[in-house]
Amino acid sequence: MHNVVISGTGLYTPAQSISNDELVESFNTYSSRFNAENAAAIEAGDVQPMPESSSAFIEKASGIKSRFVTDKAGILDPDRMVPRIPERSNDQWSILCEMSVKAAEQALERAGKTAADIDGVIVACSNLQRAYPAIAIEVQAALGIKGFGYDMNVACSSATFGIQNAANSVQLGQARAVLMVNPEICTGHMNFRDRDSHFIFGDACTAVIIERADQATSAYQWDVVSTKLATEFSNNIRNNFGFLNRTAEEYMTNPDKLFVQEGRKVFKEVCPMVAELIGEHLNENEIEVGAVKRFWLHQANLNMNHLIVRKLLGRDATADEAPVILDTYANTSSAGSVIAFHKHQDDLPSGSLGVLSSFGAGYSIGSVILRKR
Repeated sequence: MHNVVISGTGLYTPAQSISNDELVESFNTYSSRFNAENAAAIEAGDVQPMPESSSAFIEKASGIKSRFVTDKAGILDPDRMVPRIPERSNDQWSILCEMSVKAAEQALERAGKTAADIDGVIVACSNLQRAYPAIAIEVQAALGIKGFGYDMNVACSSATFGIQNAANSVQLGQARAVLMVNPEICTGHMNFRDRDSHFIFGDACTAVIIERADQATSAYQWDVVSTKLATEFSNNIRNNFGFLNRTAEEYMTNPDKLFVQEGRKVFKEVCPMVAELIGEHLNENEIEVGAVKRFWLHQANLNMNHLIVRKLLGRDATADEAPVILDTYANTSSAGSVIAFHKHQDDLPSGSLGVLSSFGAGYSIGSVILRKR
């Protein structure tokens, strides 16, 4: 059995960004057109009018101020409101592979590793581009990595579940080091014509190198002290898009299979579950909550994060204790907690304890306790 460390992280951010004001302008243009075109039906009570959105509403509801996106023009076009991502031939690297490689190269450099040092690739994300071949095997080929690769999906918790899988492989001697990547084009499954969710997601990709502690040379090492996972079935966050859609007659009249959620229920049910799991995890490892210097939480909703840490600490957390990247990145699904970790780890001294935690559809929750070397 080998001790395991995280020795490098990487982040790919798309070049384009959309502010709340820009998103609201597009949404309200569409809303006005819809209401005008359906005025008679709305007056008769047969159709519900579309409400307007506002930047103030978005920031109050979520804490989000902007988001990075793969394609800005397609999203903001009121006649389209879907990103334009041209299909690539089978001879080209896929867009998820391309994102993964960029994030992975940064993580490898930070870890002081090359492709020859990696024995496995895990692509863990919410929004896989295809069923097969695995994106992970494509990333493996693009980077020139020997060994194995596979995809996994546990929605927004995919990164923490991926870290545990990678750590298990390294601990058991199945791999010297594993690259775990989280390519997320969340805007591809968004309904930008739904006021309650049109602002939630952004696009990004993160990468993490997990390796044997005795072979790590990086200046950025974190011991993986312990991992803890939990799932509990819920319909309150759902995306029904899949290969069986075309087999149902309903698909012909309802082709959109996009992200939907019961936001209030999710908030009420998930927050106590996350706080309880993290608290139990720390207790199992005989670690006082107050000893944790930093919580890198899933970046879904600012109010959720505030409540979770308040339940743990018994008080409001400082920005230093629970850093936020949600305001500029929005919810990037599995990548969010890793972005927070990537951007807010170097300032902590040796011996510092931190918790990387993600939570989302499933429900799924992951907790990773880390100690800086």
